[in-house]
Amino acid sequence: MPAGASDTPQAIILASASPRRAELLTQIGLLFEVRLPAPPVDETPHAGESAETYVERLARAKARAVAITSPGRVVLAADTTVVLDGAILGKPGDVAEAVTMLLALAGRTHAVCTGVAVAHDGRVESLVARTRVRFRPVDRAEAEAYARTGEGADKAGGYGIQGIGAIFAEAIEGSYSTVVGLPLAETERLLRAAGVDTWALRNGRP
Repeated sequence: MPAGASDTPQAIILASASPRRAELLTQIGLLFEVRLPAPPVDETPHAGESAETYVERLARAKARAVAITSPGRVVLAADTTVVLDGAILGKPGDVAEAVTMLLALAGRTHAVCTGVAVAHDGRVESLVARTRVRFRPVDRAEAEAYARTGEGADKAGGYGIQGIGAIFAEAIEGSYSTVVGLPLAETERLLRAAGVDTWALRNGRP
């Protein structure tokens, strides 16, 4: 959704191919445009790297990659991962791995970490939001049925809480939007700290 008339503030660039992040930005009324293809960033965790450090590093790298080719623009990027027993659970490689992830999460509480970065005028500001999610028990047959829907194939931990995957989540401690992939309160705060007039960028601004 590109910026409109000439008197409208320049839209934020969303450096992400995730439709969920685009939907969340639309929800809070910010003018933005999606820059595709998504920046090519190696998402392999470093040895001994914490989940918080990992997602913040990737978010910053994605924001920088787009900002280099977009001088003068505000670039927003994010990265999300699931953490269980200190281990990072990324996107499953296939249905079998998705089932393994779901069974590992079943009946337990895991954390979802989302790093957010804003690049503007040669600077990159970033933060990390963390939310705890408790899953109900899930047996293998149900895990396999869910994995076959393909919903979790491109999502950390192998599930999407904004879709069918919501049937597994018994409780959430923290921000729901963090689990979806873009913590909205924290993103608003980060944009404003970077000098962005978010209210001027909103649809139907006064």
